[in-house]
Amino acid sequence: MSRMWLAIAAALAVAISISACGSKSSSSTSATPSTSSSSSSASIKGDGSTFAAPIYEQLGSELKSQGLTVNYQGVGSGQGVSDFTNKSVDFAGTDPPMKDDEIAALKVNGTAQYAIDVKLPGMVYATALHAPVHTGTPKNWNDAEIKSLNPGVNLPSSAITVVHRSDESGTTKGFTGFLQGYSPEWKSKVGSDKTVKWPTGTGAKGNDGVAAAIKQTPGAIGYVEQAYAIQNNFTYASVKNKSGKFVVPTLASVTASGEGVKVPADLRFTITDSPNATAYPISSQTFIVVYKDPCKAGASKSTAQGLVKFLNYVLGPGQATIKKLSYAPLPSAIDGKAQANVKTLTCNGSPIKG
Repeated sequence: MSRMWLAIAAALAVAISISACGSKSSSSTSATPSTSSSSSSASIKGDGSTFAAPIYEQLGSELKSQGLTVNYQGVGSGQGVSDFTNKSVDFAGTDPPMKDDEIAALKVNGTAQYAIDVKLPGMVYATALHAPVHTGTPKNWNDAEIKSLNPGVNLPSSAITVVHRSDESGTTKGFTGFLQGYSPEWKSKVGSDKTVKWPTGTGAKGNDGVAAAIKQTPGAIGYVEQAYAIQNNFTYASVKNKSGKFVVPTLASVTASGEGVKVPADLRFTITDSPNATAYPISSQTFIVVYKDPCKAGASKSTAQGLVKFLNYVLGPGQATIKKLSYAPLPSAIDGKAQANVKTLTCNGSPIKG
């Protein structure tokens, strides 16, 4: 039986978001002079985005020889934000920027700060078809509309099976945001969020779960980060962007999605469906969220130093590793803003020098 695996999603890799600290935890350390980085060992814990999990796992492995242990679990952006709010992790990975109400919930612990990561997610596939396919029409891959876009391609008659995330996911937020941008019907009936009521299809947990379900299901279409698509040898489509051009998902076309984007001071921005003519439209950013003053939020001095070391590595030397992992590196302008954000981190009010 013929199989058609179509995996769609893209990413920019790492922006840092910082939350200012409003109240002092009883477990925080006492105020100290300017904190400098040290060669002593430290350990930091984070969870959230499965989209970005391969990045943080690999960079953590590279930093281990420098005395820093990074423990990260891909549990979904929604769970990551929740765990960060509950102070069970030192940083969170989230693909969509946090909502105002989520930031407000952090105020008891402190202010959140963003670090930016740009992420990546080829048959030609028209944007106008995305929403109908994900609502259950057309039902087969050799449907006349799909065939008209692929002259000369022998498309199978197999049924289209939609695979989507079952957990609270930033990848879902980004993908459904793209769908509602092209379909008023999708916007009014389904909408865009970390979890939605899907009109059709089957759910799976995490990017790895969706990838496994796509691989096991003839005629499946789903959305995963590009690294997962490459690892599983998936077919992926050129997608028509806002400028009317069909663009293949590549590192360059995803980085192009972040070029020229207006980035606010708090770094809460999105790159989906960029007007850039060379941009792949289903692209997403991912964020690392930390407290502006981790010590006032309960972190030890060594943990605060470890966070700064990690963030500086992600936004500096780690950008080369990110590219090797098939994630798009940050445009220089965004990377510079993220690095400036990291420099504002403090421990009990004193600068943390990485």
